[in-house]
This record gives sequence, structure tokens and C-alpha cells, in this order.
Amino acid sequence: MSILVEDLSKNFNGFQALDHVNLEIKTGSLVALVGPSGSGKSTLLRIIGGLDRPNEGRIWLAGRDSTFLSIQEREIGFVFQNYALFKHMTVYENIAFGLQVRRSSLSIINNRVKQLLQLIQLENFADRYPSQLSGGQRQRVALARALAIEPKVLLLDEPFGALDVKVRKELRNWLRRLHEEVPVTTIFVTHDHQEALEVANEIVVFQKGRIEQLGNPQDIYHQLSINYLP
Repeated sequence: MSILVEDLSKNFNGFQALDHVNLEIKTGSLVALVGPSGSGKSTLLRIIGGLDRPNEGRIWLAGRDSTFLSIQEREIGFVFQNYALFKHMTVYENIAFGLQVRRSSLSIINNRVKQLLQLIQLENFADRYPSQLSGGQRQRVALARALAIEPKVLLLDEPFGALDVKVRKELRNWLRRLHEEVPVTTIFVTHDHQEALEVANEIVVFQKGRIEQLGNPQDIYHQLSINYLP
């Protein structure tokens, strides 16, 4: 699914979180939004996902004005820094949850969960609970749960922020490989510019609610002022 952000603005009690932002994201892209805290990157992510509404502007998904569509109508998957897994559910049940809400058949749920467990390399962990997993494993389950409903867009907000350096690096590489296998349009927010450079095929740099730089990792690495790096 392609995404077009058209002249988007968002104000929170006098704070201009987004200031007439325009951005086009092509179908199948893996895009990183980077910038300091309060620069607008997470606000944009939430508006694309339908969690917040803009004061001005439009969001177009696959050529359709989706500014006021519900979260369910947008066919978007979310992954947050805190994983948001259901503690009382097993790995299998967490991944299956969205499919059960959609009243998919048991055979469809079983097949889809099995595929995703293989994809995240946790086939032998289906009966475990989140408390029995490492942080990296919990994050992979959160990604699998988001992918279970086959979203057209995947939104990741600081997905590896709570993990240690070694696990972050492993998951960065894993996310890149995952996107090659499941090329869903993906946007992720990060404070870690090295993470963005290693994972994304396009980087958007925010500063004070505006886009300051846009390009592929090579362009950003050579052209971006150090003042804009988090």
C-alpha cells in the first residue's frame, strides 16, 4: 500500500507537533523516521495509523482519502516499544488474537500461526507465556501478531528501544531480512540514526515538526548535518 501525507499539521495545546508535512511513501518501502524527541515523528506515525487525527491535511492510503477512517478500516499493523503482548495468553494465543477477532476459521488460524512461528524462529515456544521469553523474543512475537492479519502497512514505534545493544543489532538484521520475505510497506520510528541507516531503504529526518531531510541511507549519511541526528 502506498501512503501520501498531504499538508499535514497537528497541534497539541499550542505545541505545533507537525507543521504542514508532505511525504510520499511507495508500496513495499521500509522507511525510518528519525529526529530528536518532540520533532513530530511519532505523531505522524499515530496519525497514519488512525490513533490521532490531524488539525489540517490529509492521509491517502493506496489513493484513498483515509484521514477519518477507523483503525480497522486502514488495515494497519502496530508494534510498540513495550510490546503490548497479552500476559495471560501464550505465544500462540497472542499471534492468533487478531485472526480470532476476525472470526477466521480454526484451520486458517492454525496455518497462519504456524507460518509466523517459523518466520520468527520460535516454533518451539508456542505454549510459553510472555514472561518466559527474552525481550528480543517478545518483540518478535509482537511483530508476528501484527503480521497475522496480513496488514497493508506495518507501523513500528521505537520497536527495539527497550533492548540492549547486542539484541538490538540482532533484531535490526532480522527485521531487514523479514521485510525482504514479507515486503509490506513499513514505517518505523527510531532515535538511533545507526539503526535507520542499517535497516531502512529510505530515511526521513524530522526537526521541529517539519521534514528536514529525505533520501536513501547513502544520501542521508553524506548530506545530513550532525545537528539533526538524535
